[in-house]
This record gives sequence, C-alpha cells and structure tokens, in this order.
Amino acid sequence: MVKAIVLTTAYFAPVQYYSKFLKYNKVLIEVHDHFTKQTYRNRCKIYAANGVLQLSVPVKKDQTKTRLCDIKIDYDTNWRKVHWKSIESAYKASPFFDYYADDLVPFFNRKYNFLIDFNTEIQNQILNLLNLDVSIQFTKSFKNYYSADYDDFREKIHPKKVIEDNDFTATQYMQVFQDRYGFQPNLSIIDLLFNEGPHAQNILKLS
Repeated sequence: MVKAIVLTTAYFAPVQYYSKFLKYNKVLIEVHDHFTKQTYRNRCKIYAANGVLQLSVPVKKDQTKTRLCDIKIDYDTNWRKVHWKSIESAYKASPFFDYYADDLVPFFNRKYNFLIDFNTEIQNQILNLLNLDVSIQFTKSFKNYYSADYDDFREKIHPKKVIEDNDFTATQYMQVFQDRYGFQPNLSIIDLLFNEGPHAQNILKLS
C-alpha cells in the first residue's frame, strides 16, 4: 500500500519538496496550521551572483495564530518587482530561462489576496512544467498527528534546519554560478527547471 504525504504550502518550494510528488500518489497540503515565520510557506532560496539568496513574500502584520488559509499577502512594498528582477538576474544566463520565463512571470504581475492561493497556483504551474500528475487535496482541519498511512513532512522540509530525510538525496546538476561557490543543494525548484529544463524530472527521480 502506497502511503500519502502531508506537506505545508510553499512559495517556489525546494527540490526536496517536489521530489515527494514522484514518491507518493496522494499529497495532502496543510492549510489549517498556524502561520509560522521563516519557513518555506512564504520564502524560497535561489542561486544568485553572490551566492544563495532568500526571497520572502511579506504577509500582513497582526496575523499571529492565524490559520495559513487566512494569511493575506502584504503589498505595501514592491516585492513582486524585486523578486522577479532577482530571479531574472540570477537565471538569465541559464540554459532554460527563456523557455520558462513566460510561464512564471505572470505570478509577479497579478495580485493575490491570500498566500495559499498564490502558492497553490504556482505549485500547479510547476507540476505542469514538470509533467507531473498527482492527486492533491487540502486538509479539512488541523491534526497534530496522522496515522501510519501518512508520512508527515509538515515540519521536516525547512530553510533553517537540516532534518534527516532518508528518502532524499541532493543529486547534483549544473548551476549558473557553480564555478564560483560550488554546487548548492536543495534550492527552489526554479533553480532546477532553469538549469535542467525537461531533464528536471529525471533529477527529481534520482533525488
């Protein structure tokens, strides 16, 4: 019997996150947990000219103990322009930037009220670009624990913590600035897409 997996929502999630979509037939996205800062829920890591760069989507203040599904994005700053310019600068020399740029730039031209809607549409597009067809559902309520039929990865894929994952290996691939700082593992899925293009799914299978 193939297990299901429980994941948090994520903004341009890392390679480790997307490798799970090849290992599980059913994915459950947690939307009823309390929003936690400094997680992949609203940030990603890309490989820029000066090394690894974190991009964070600002959210409205005073949302402490707010359910993730109710978290609103803050547009008081022009972060969308900053994020896209950072991505463009980091990957314009990559082999497949021109191939995928038009598929991703619309996310930085449209305003989304809720973070979950923004992340979900990004995820759907990424899965489409990776040619992955996976059964995805949202949680209907919050559970502290899941049965043995589920692998709970809600807090196991984290930008600030290295948590052991026996089912993931950071398979190396060519990166734009690898000659400067070496291979940087488990960056945002866009790093893999821009550098490997249609071969990205094969990298995920090896990961």
